[in-house]
Amino acid sequence: MSNHLSQEEIKDFKEQLLKLKKENLEAMESSQGTGPNESIAELADYDNHPADMGTEQFEQQRDQGLNLIRKDRLQEINDALQRIEDGTYGLSEKSGEPIPVERLKAQPMARNLVEEE
Repeated sequence: MSNHLSQEEIKDFKEQLLKLKKENLEAMESSQGTGPNESIAELADYDNHPADMGTEQFEQQRDQGLNLIRKDRLQEINDALQRIEDGTYGLSEKSGEPIPVERLKAQPMARNLVEEE
């Protein structure tokens, strides 16, 4: 199965994926710094108004949701990096057809052609 991408293009996509991976990991680490106990301890300095607690709870749930999205994204990035190693990057997992370079530039983790999604 020959790939339609040049070695230079594959190298560029790999660098882009590694950069995305690093940014994703940094975002996950920075959001883990404030756990529920630390956040509520900050609020203990004030009168614990129910609205403050609700806002804090909302922010924690939002951060947890964002981290789930980041974990999924990290998996997608790692899968794309694995496809580069396997020599199948840029080929549809469904049909084996080449994924257009324009799609890969917009979505470097793309697994399939747009019409196959």
